[in-house]
Amino acid sequence: MSETKSKRESFRRLATQRTNAVINRLRILGHCSDSNRYEYTQEDVKKIFRSIESELKTVKAKFTNSSRSEFHL
Repeated sequence: MSETKSKRESFRRLATQRTNAVINRLRILGHCSDSNRYEYTQEDVKKIFRSIESELKTVKAKFTNSSRSEFHL
């Protein structure tokens, strides 16, 4: 098996597992929306989703900005 194919297979396996883990944890977070069990404000909700969206943006940039710039004097 070529190294490229092995890297591709590793990526697919890990990305699938990790994506499913993120989706599962988001679903679990959704359980906190049950207002019969929990009390929260809209500001709490905004903070949660601001944080999630910020991290998502950071990770997405890692995939789309493949050319990493380095500092040079």
